[in-house]
Amino acid sequence: MSTTQTAIGRINNLLDDNSFVEIGGLVTARATDFNLTPADMPSDGCATGYGTIDGQLVYVYSQDASVLGGTIGEMHARKIVNIYDLALKMGAPVIGFIDCAGLRLQEATDALNAFGEVYAAQVSASGVVPQITAIVGTCGGGLALFPSLTDFTFMLKDNAKLFVNSPNALEGNRIDKNDTSSAAFQSIEAGLVDVVDSEEDLYAGIRNLVGFLPANNYDVNDVECDDDLNRSFESLEGFAGDTAEALKVIADDNDFFEIKPGFASEMVTGFIRLDGVTVGAVANRSEILPDGDMEGEKFGTVLTTNGCYKAEEFIKFCDAFEIPILSLTNVTGYAATVSSEKTIARAAAKLTAAFASATVPKVNVVIGKAFGTAANVMNSKAVGADITIAWKNAQIGTMDAKLAAKIMYEGQGSDVIDAKAKEYEELTLGATSAARRGYVDQIIEPADTRKYVIGAFEMLLSKQENSYDKKHVTI
Repeated sequence: MSTTQTAIGRINNLLDDNSFVEIGGLVTARATDFNLTPADMPSDGCATGYGTIDGQLVYVYSQDASVLGGTIGEMHARKIVNIYDLALKMGAPVIGFIDCAGLRLQEATDALNAFGEVYAAQVSASGVVPQITAIVGTCGGGLALFPSLTDFTFMLKDNAKLFVNSPNALEGNRIDKNDTSSAAFQSIEAGLVDVVDSEEDLYAGIRNLVGFLPANNYDVNDVECDDDLNRSFESLEGFAGDTAEALKVIADDNDFFEIKPGFASEMVTGFIRLDGVTVGAVANRSEILPDGDMEGEKFGTVLTTNGCYKAEEFIKFCDAFEIPILSLTNVTGYAATVSSEKTIARAAAKLTAAFASATVPKVNVVIGKAFGTAANVMNSKAVGADITIAWKNAQIGTMDAKLAAKIMYEGQGSDVIDAKAKEYEELTLGATSAARRGYVDQIIEPADTRKYVIGAFEMLLSKQENSYDKKHVTI
């Protein structure tokens, strides 16, 4: 593939060889004020067209920073909107490469209106066709809404900037102190960027993601599965803390595409395939296991504000595109800090609503502890999971047995507390106790998780669920 960094060069790097067909290559700006001339604006600074990724139709646009800084004017935006119109008609994804100095000042209100037209096109396409943005240069000011209005955002690790306000424009800040426009900040702190890659890996990453996604909200993405559907993994229980690794084990060919890995790492989101069918995965994570020279990291088994928001957004995408949802639950409560107290109730409510509102097949696997109402939030049967599976050593209940005993037998000796804690654990916290009350459908060996989850989703393949007559939830 070509390694040129031109607008069309980037498109050719992404698409199947010789598949790109340009549309609107002769379009140029109508404005001629302030020394603008058509000769200065080939393609009006934006290459647009269509092609294929592994044979799948996609529509693309790529901004050209060598033409007036890639600024957006009337015709530039019209070309992007035209690509969106075609994508909606054909039911195919839209992929955009952003490298732009912002609004074209010479076109004044025409350029301002142009931004609004692209915003509207992105909103119209939301939930109908997948939208992917790749930030390969500057994406600032109102242009920062472009990736925010799409489903997934890739960003170059170096030499790319994403911001609403320039770092130096923020009171008390400067770029060398805190580069709020960097890929690191926008992916780890803001959570706006899903994947940060080098130039070399960015195109492969987008192609890989497109391979997991349906073309539109009526399409079904499934491929031939050569992996053993009954494959077991005796050491899977050892990955209960690092659920990103657990999902790799469960997935066909151990292939897991993680979304927002650097943001709210205590909550894992991403795509796997099970028997060839794309499934969206949401999982609590209590640790990142050491890997080579990389040190491990520990988290609490609690829901955090950012973790809830991350999962909520992902679940909504999956539900909109009829992608089944698998959750791995290991949670004991909510983050307890003054800062989180300001936001955690709202965030957990939004996650609850996302799980409860989703009508796609939903399978929950309790792999550790499922304590308190935080366990309800994580795709419990009460909230709407179709099938709930528990590992044989899972614990499900209101809280830790020792803590429950201390509350119920306050003021009594440690011998009494210990005895009652053991009794409470045996009677109420075991997976068997939950299964006897119908809150768990199956208790399994951790090693057999893959085959049971595949079986559950195959059973749920033809699921239909009617909701109340309303436009949408307001949560």
